[in-house]
Amino acid sequence: MDHALRLAARGLGNVWPNPAVGCVILDAAGRVAGRGWTQPGGRPHAEVMALREAGERARGGTVFVTLEPCAHHGKTPPCAEALARAGVARVVSALTDPDPRVAGRGHAMLREAGIAVVEGVRAAEAHALNLGFLKRVTEGLPMVTLKLAASLDGRIATASGESQWITGPAARLRGHLLRATHDAVLVGGGTARADLPRLDVRGFGAVSQPVRVVMAAGRVPALPVTDAERTLVGIVGLRAVMKADPETPIRELMNDAVSARARESAEKAARRCSGERFIVLPIVDNEDRLVGILTFDDALRILEDADSEDTARQGGVEPLRRPYLSTPLKSLVRSRVLWLLVLAVGAALTVQVLEVFESTLEQVVALSLFVPLIIGTGGNTGNQAATTVTRALALGDVSPRDTFRVLWQEVRTGFTLGLILGVVAFCVAGLVYGVNFGIVIGLTLLSLCTVAASVGGIMPMLAKTLRADPAVFSNPFISTFVDATGLVVYFLIARAVLGL
Repeated sequence: MDHALRLAARGLGNVWPNPAVGCVILDAAGRVAGRGWTQPGGRPHAEVMALREAGERARGGTVFVTLEPCAHHGKTPPCAEALARAGVARVVSALTDPDPRVAGRGHAMLREAGIAVVEGVRAAEAHALNLGFLKRVTEGLPMVTLKLAASLDGRIATASGESQWITGPAARLRGHLLRATHDAVLVGGGTARADLPRLDVRGFGAVSQPVRVVMAAGRVPALPVTDAERTLVGIVGLRAVMKADPETPIRELMNDAVSARARESAEKAARRCSGERFIVLPIVDNEDRLVGILTFDDALRILEDADSEDTARQGGVEPLRRPYLSTPLKSLVRSRVLWLLVLAVGAALTVQVLEVFESTLEQVVALSLFVPLIIGTGGNTGNQAATTVTRALALGDVSPRDTFRVLWQEVRTGFTLGLILGVVAFCVAGLVYGVNFGIVIGLTLLSLCTVAASVGGIMPMLAKTLRADPAVFSNPFISTFVDATGLVVYFLIARAVLGL
């Protein structure tokens, strides 16, 4: 039984709503023939896994299991029935399952099949292991573990909020172990807004992540409706429930529910919730079991955070995770320095272009006067296109399937803008420096605006296809690329028109 309890512990945190059960099967000679534990998602059950491993060696053997084998038909047949078919001689269980669908029926089914049953072995340890499941079934309440980290004077951070941790590595790892063995991690709305915690498990490799729950004040005028297996079946408005006769079944009041998957992008779910004006959007797992809800207010907060992140990255910095004035100097520098280094390397291309066309500049010094105009116009045109398309992607107005439509749209837009700016530049530059010089500036702006708008429109689409953040591909990289490309176009046109 001790071995079975250790196996059961492997399922903590990733088998809900089922209990974490361990099972060890000894053959008729007393040797270990099979062992198993509840698999992620709650199925297959521990007994089934152990029987698969034991095979024919289970016949005449003894089964040690930490919880009474189930006796009801759900999505799988009863485990008690599977044990009887396998021909085991004895079953030793730690606890009787208090679930009304079982509640001693599993043991009775085994005894009816002529199998000896021993109950209550290591019951205290088994009860402590599955306290969450037992409390939910018997009291309708979750088991809550309170995790606190505070200094001796009762503080959790400095007044400026600079302290990220007040615990050491060993204590933090212990905290992540607690998360890994629980089904959900819960914080208050104030903590979520101030700290933006990840609420995930780190330091233990690829493990099942707990559901993240934030409790905040607000009204929820509608609630999801589930069946006995917690499968989402609809949604009902609280106003309709309050007005209905107490004997009216909920199924007559509910409407069909639109849901989002738990592993779906939070921003994507929030955009759907706000775009469709859902008051409440149920969140379900891969088997359509309810795991939480996303309210309209929550969706707006998620979108606000996402927009802030996109705005920061479009400006070539990483988003700050706390208020500006309470952000340490080191964090401010770290959020900017990497982007500056990347852009500095990209700017070397511009220097290289100027070096290649150095002889052209020496022949017509006036060409250098317009370099800032060319660079600035190209960068601004590309940034405008990138910002517009990135926003359209975020709102769901376009998708990677529309890449060629977006490209054609931006080619026409860039050409039109270039034509307008080119005509104005031709008139001004032609009056001051001559007609040929005006033609150079006008043609350059026409070509550059077309290229910049096309590149600016296509880069966010490419980023989305590669599953990268479109904001990262936007303004900083586009500005650097267009600077170098614009100078090449400028000097090539100048050579052709001026005969250099």
